[in-house]
Amino acid sequence: MHPMAALISLALFFLVLCDGSVAQFDRGPLQPQQQQQQQQQQRFRRQSECRVESLSALEPNRRYESEAGVTEQWDQNNEQLECAGVAATRHTIAPRGLLLPSFDNAPRLIYVVQGRGITGAIIPGCPESFQSFQQSEQREGGQGQRQRQRDQHQKIQHFRQGDVIAIPAGVAHWTYNDGETPVVLVSVLDTSNYANQLDQNHRRFRLAGGQQQQSSRSYQQQQAREQGPSDNIFNGFNVETLAEAFGVSRETARKLQSQDDNRGSIVRVENGLQVVRPPRREEDEEQEQFRLNGLEETQCSAKLTYNIADPTRADVYNPQAGRITSLNSQKFPILNVLQLSAERGILYRNALLAPHWNVNAHSVVYATRGNGRVQIVGEQGRPVFDGELREGQLVVVPQSFAVVKKAGNEGFEYVAFKTNDNAMNSPLVGKTSVIRAMPEDVLMNSYRISREEARRLKYNREEIAVFAPRFQSQERAAALF
Repeated sequence: MHPMAALISLALFFLVLCDGSVAQFDRGPLQPQQQQQQQQQQRFRRQSECRVESLSALEPNRRYESEAGVTEQWDQNNEQLECAGVAATRHTIAPRGLLLPSFDNAPRLIYVVQGRGITGAIIPGCPESFQSFQQSEQREGGQGQRQRQRDQHQKIQHFRQGDVIAIPAGVAHWTYNDGETPVVLVSVLDTSNYANQLDQNHRRFRLAGGQQQQSSRSYQQQQAREQGPSDNIFNGFNVETLAEAFGVSRETARKLQSQDDNRGSIVRVENGLQVVRPPRREEDEEQEQFRLNGLEETQCSAKLTYNIADPTRADVYNPQAGRITSLNSQKFPILNVLQLSAERGILYRNALLAPHWNVNAHSVVYATRGNGRVQIVGEQGRPVFDGELREGQLVVVPQSFAVVKKAGNEGFEYVAFKTNDNAMNSPLVGKTSVIRAMPEDVLMNSYRISREEARRLKYNREEIAVFAPRFQSQERAAALF
């Protein structure tokens, strides 16, 4: 063969090889950093125009009751959620409750507010790495005969309070409460993400269960644009086609469609879920060893849970005020795929989270305990929100809008979902702030203040991000009388 022809053939071979590997769900290394800019540009093109003049603390306005739990949704048509390009959902799962398998058109980041359990995410193309054996009994000629049947499935991961669970777009997942108290999960879906090529509406595709009934406690009628009660996707197929595709009877195929199943999306498992899963400690040790060995994490081996309630993982800690824990793709590589990140904040009584702005992301702040006063200021220097954020409510802080949080008398705890896998903020006050970094003369001329006043602006607060109440000592002294 002519050398040039051989070179062309080799080039075509590699082109076909690369095209085939891209066509599969990324089973190799997680996305490289160079793709992030392109993905963010795609997000900006898909995002609706933001004209935020007023924000408010939001509560769910849709409620769907199931046999073993409740699903609540925030209004997708709300202006601030549309601006951020996100949707929000909350699940409450009773003990022995199973949230049935489903998948979404957008990546989902979940925070475990309460409880513990197990979850499974079915990654296309990944091996069934777990095997379990179940005994069954057959009667032949009046004698019982035991047989062992093998079940194979993809890996199951544990979760507990304070965990963040990452679910890529289009990945089927299920959740089970194996604890003794209800599991509460709050999740944000990034509908403006590059992975969603439909529209900015959240679309949930159920793999099991019948129609959900909307509770009388909901606030509005169902709107066409919103995700509401629906049948599972098997219900749309012909029974004969399903029976042929699965190689099962028509009766079994009909059960897949769940036409007579009114249990909703969360069902009760009477005798508990019998599945093989690793002990949690063993799972944590395996992931830590994987990280220490410097092995390249892939979609199939990716850890999908990360705990941000553990005090030892805090990025900022002030013993007088509280702590902040940030979670980005540097710590949790799967976030590089989702292009999302999270932050967990715990503020003690009357403590202050320093005024700051989000440099490269919107932030969806959900209050998990207590209450706090939140002030958000837009580009015109006017407040767009100045009010209380209570447990169970959320508010959106748009990119570049300045925000400050002050805890109430019972303290304030929150989780923030951010629309960038390496979200950054820029503080206005404190040791690492923009004011601290400016020359005194710039401050003097900017604000028409003396040099002494400029120095106080720069150095009066030595804390980072989390500030104790300014007159805390006087408050404590007064409390003694």
